[in-house]
Formats: sequence, C-alpha cells, structure tokens
Amino acid sequence: MSTRQVVSRLAIAAGLALSGFAFAGHADAATVEADKAGGRNPDELRICASNAEAPFSAPDSTGFEDRIATVLAQAMGRKVVFVRSDQPGIYLVRDQLDKNNCDVVMGVDVGDERVLISTPYYRTSYVLVTKAERGITTGDWEDQQIRDQTRFAVRFYSPAETMLKRIGRFEDNAAYMYSLVNFKSRRNQWIQVPGDRIVTEVASGEADVGIAFAPEVARYVKNSSTPLRMTVITRDIDRPNDTPIPMHYDQAIGVRKNDPALLKEINEALQKARPQIEQILTQEGIPLLEPNT
Repeated sequence: MSTRQVVSRLAIAAGLALSGFAFAGHADAATVEADKAGGRNPDELRICASNAEAPFSAPDSTGFEDRIATVLAQAMGRKVVFVRSDQPGIYLVRDQLDKNNCDVVMGVDVGDERVLISTPYYRTSYVLVTKAERGITTGDWEDQQIRDQTRFAVRFYSPAETMLKRIGRFEDNAAYMYSLVNFKSRRNQWIQVPGDRIVTEVASGEADVGIAFAPEVARYVKNSSTPLRMTVITRDIDRPNDTPIPMHYDQAIGVRKNDPALLKEINEALQKARPQIEQILTQEGIPLLEPNT
C-alpha cells in the first residue's frame, strides 16, 4: 500500500483511476551465477530495504519486516545484512534486487510476477480505522455507516480511492486528500500519505474514517492515545467483466528469478521460524487471517 508491500495492488488501483473504474534442474548453476553477479557472501542474507517505508522498514531496523528478516536469517544460519535505499519501497525490485545489490525483498504479494515467491508467511487485509467511541463496527465499505461519513483519509493509488468513487465521496475528499501531502502533485513522481498520518487524522477528528492496508497502520492504531477501532474489510471491489479487486492478501518473500536455491532455503527457514514470525506480527497489531486455500 504502501509501499513495497502493496505494489501490485497499487498498480491495479492506478489503472482503475485512469480508466474510471524448470528451475529445479539448474538451481545450483543459477545460484552460482547470482553469487558471481552480486558478490554474495553465503554466510549473509542481504535484505533489500527502504529507509522510507515505516512501519515495514526503518534505518534503525525497527520495522516489523526488518525484525522478521532478522529472524529468517537466524533460522537459515546466516547474518542479516540490510542493503538500504532512500527510495520508496516500490523501487526495491527494479533498482536493488534486479541489479544484484541484495537478494531478498520482504512482504511482496503472492502472484507478483517480477520475482520468485516464497510460501506466504501471513495473510491480512485492508481495514477501516475509526474512533472507537463512534461505534462504527461494519467491515463493509458500502455499508450506510460508511456512506454517511464525510471525510476519509486514504493512500493514493490504493483500492481505497476506488471505494470512495463507488460511494460517491471521491470528489468531496479530493482537496482534503491532497492536503495530506501539502498539495504536491503526484504526476511523474511517487507521493504517498504515510500510514501514521492516516491514523492521526482519524484520532484528531480531522477524518471520520481511514482506509488502508492493515500493516501500514496497525502499529499506529495500537499505540494511539485516542482509542481507535481497526475493522477488517469484508467486501471486495466488484468490477464489470473482470475479477474483483480483493481486500485480503497473502504476503511472501521475493527473490530473483534466477535464484531458486535461495528460495528453497527460505521456504525451509520460514517453517522453522513461523512461531517467532507470528509473534512479531501479533505484537505489531496486524490482524492475521486464515491462509488463502
């Protein structure tokens, strides 16, 4: 959303906004080539990370994905090494992973065709964030409880923009949404509303509802001095003559397409580290859903 974690969903939403609505036999050789290209130390796990993607990742490695990466590396018997960039997370695959600067991207959507995808390590959803005292309990973004609200804090390019269009609130919120980024133009550049800003807008009463991918806002909802409610969205976004835009997503780890041996090692480590990973996610306050079967 986000971020690195929601790049494929952002691409879908951006398109909607514009329109209106065989490796197994070569694993060892492929990995050797990857090692040669990137100068990889087999005792290290190089994580592609952004300095601009809190709460997922942070310069001091306190992001929850940083912590999961550390646990993963330990389960693999490796030392974690964060290869950091000041660019937003959406550029990590293109500018870091594909150039062999690092080897692992945390938190990619299952189905991301740019990379090899690990076994999912959690599943979560888009959420509605409201003040607890207001008693808004619906998980349906088309419910009258949501339609009756006036101001919405959302992230650009996300399914939330499409939701607002569907309930007739997008035009009314346009000026407010741009105020959240000081009216910077998003044309030809990546401009995004931080997750903590969405939460503080709701807590302060500036926004009636925040709509975001849960990992973007869970930490801030949990730590808010104003009691807030974070409700899992239950209704997907239907599209005429196309598949719906889902609200629930499996999150996984991505590696280069020529590195299936590393992927196999990561999958094995994920099983070993699963209890620790789930503990980190629970501490973060992220709602965890049953795996997609």
